[in-house]
Amino acid sequence: MDNEKIDRINTLYHKSQSVGLTPEEKEEQERLRKEYIAAIRNNMRSTLNNISIVEEDGSITDLSKKK
Repeated sequence: MDNEKIDRINTLYHKSQSVGLTPEEKEEQERLRKEYIAAIRNNMRSTLNNISIVEEDGSITDLSKKK
């Protein structure tokens, strides 16, 4: 997600706190928030898929394959 969309999320939030949002702006805010959350989840999955755990017995467990 680019900074322009994050800035828009913040702008809509501040506007909602001060004067309120139109129905169109509420829909836009909801859509942008869902997109932001999806991006965060994808980043987290990617990070976890690149982590390996070294067990006490020396074996390596790859988190991307562990369920």
